[in-house]
Amino acid sequence: MTLKERYGKTIDYFLENMPLPQPELTYTDPFGLIVAVILSAQCTDKRVNIITPPLLEKYPDARSMAKAEPSEIFEYIKSCSYPNNKAKHLAGMARMLVNEFNGIVPSDPSQLQRLPGVGRKTANVVASIVYRKPVMAVDTHVFRVASRIGLTRNAKTPLEAELQLTRNIPGDLIYEAHHWLILHGRYTCKARNPLCSQCGLKEFCRFYADKND
Repeated sequence: MTLKERYGKTIDYFLENMPLPQPELTYTDPFGLIVAVILSAQCTDKRVNIITPPLLEKYPDARSMAKAEPSEIFEYIKSCSYPNNKAKHLAGMARMLVNEFNGIVPSDPSQLQRLPGVGRKTANVVASIVYRKPVMAVDTHVFRVASRIGLTRNAKTPLEAELQLTRNIPGDLIYEAHHWLILHGRYTCKARNPLCSQCGLKEFCRFYADKND
């Protein structure tokens, strides 16, 4: 099977079986999303979805959060992982949004990456979900699933995987593909105990073929 055929089969499967994938982080606006994505590092979406409502009720926008000290933000997020660092990042992110972007979350990934606490993955998540930019955020699920299926080959880093995926997935489907791979990784193609017997991709999955040689 050629790489093009593998991508085609994968896309066709998800278009049929997961036509309208949605992020599992809850948010109501771009600021709420960037806050949630910063908090989600090494933390479950379920936990983040518990933390963000009271946090964003207190600080609903960049201007209100920019006035807060990290120690004040900490009290709202202390149940997530690395709360001290994340409190500093959130305060710094909000202040930069106010000082350099008039309080508006930018759409360009390179501008997003200037914000404290925002790396390439976070920037791509926000740009893709909010602004539908054709950029692929590669987390551990995307990295693992893409490699197992055979969509990426010999990718040693998330950036290498990102470049291969964006080169082969049509731009208008990258938003959906990001969620397809994440959700498939969370619920079917799990890291330790993948549910291969329940997977609709197994007939052309390289991992499944190698495991059953």
